[in-house]
Amino acid sequence: MHIAIVGNIGAGKTTLATKLAQHYKWEVFLEAVDDNPYLKDFYDDMPRWAFHLQVFFLNSRFNQVIQINERTSGVVQDRTIYEDAFIFAKNLHHSGMMSDRDYQNYFSLFQSMTKMVKAPDLLVYLKADLPKLIGQIQKRGRDYEDNISLAYLKNLNEHYEQWIAGYKHGKLLVVDVNNIDFVQNPEDLGVIIDRINIELFGLF
Repeated sequence: MHIAIVGNIGAGKTTLATKLAQHYKWEVFLEAVDDNPYLKDFYDDMPRWAFHLQVFFLNSRFNQVIQINERTSGVVQDRTIYEDAFIFAKNLHHSGMMSDRDYQNYFSLFQSMTKMVKAPDLLVYLKADLPKLIGQIQKRGRDYEDNISLAYLKNLNEHYEQWIAGYKHGKLLVVDVNNIDFVQNPEDLGVIIDRINIELFGLF
């Protein structure tokens, strides 16, 4: 069984993925953020480092997928390979921060990789508006995220909404996290787990 948690920067993906893995006693695969050699440079100069950053994430995510495919027990994944292409790289290209040449090269690599990718059994989309995202980003206090602009977050949200609206790879669960706190309130986490159980196992 493979659950993937998706959503914008600051939506709470890593936290929820970790909590779900603990609840189900499954393995968790987190996004390679802290050991990403391009992330700080990217936020300082997006056009300069956009292609490098996206290729790093794509390779990292593909290696995760290979490992997930080898697992026989349940897995919870923080962000998917689809988001790399359809949200982040696409947004950088549309915003003029990734050239046509780099984007076509990147997307061709993505298409080659996804021929060997099995979609998750359930995609959980954490839907969050800008105030929620900004509050979460400020709360975790990563220095390199200080330069994230509101316009960048807004564009990412728009790309997420478009992608989710057309998602057809498998089961989808949309969780509006604007007015819940699954960290401080166990009841909120319980509601999410109940909804996941219904989707995956038909349990009420």
